[in-house]
Amino acid sequence: MRADDIALVRESFAHLHRRKAETATLFYGRLFEIAAETLSLFKGDMSTQGVKLMEMLTVAIATLNDRDGLTTLLKRLGRNHKSYGVHDEHYAKIREALLWTMKTSLGPAHTPEVAHAWAALYDHIAAIMMDAGRAT
Repeated sequence: MRADDIALVRESFAHLHRRKAETATLFYGRLFEIAAETLSLFKGDMSTQGVKLMEMLTVAIATLNDRDGLTTLLKRLGRNHKSYGVHDEHYAKIREALLWTMKTSLGPAHTPEVAHAWAALYDHIAAIMMDAGRAT
């Protein structure tokens, strides 16, 4: 990712992180709306899952300048998600839900540049995770 994309992601995520429970609720609500079949992949309390989502995004965004560290983290996540039953086709729906959440949560701060930066980040993350999942 380009340095200016990283800066946009970090700046916009700081806004979302202040409302992390709401952001996670929006994300999962949208995901289950557009991909109801993914609901069965989640066990337990969804508020706990929301905390995990926001924590993982926090770590991933914090390590954007550490390619090796980020890649190691994402490969592990990809293998884990494969074991949970996540398939490659789910990643497109997750992308759609995430980008919708960004647009909804950020409101006027959601510019075309921010949208592009988040899409680039997600595509990078998903590619590494899917590759790792296929390798298991």
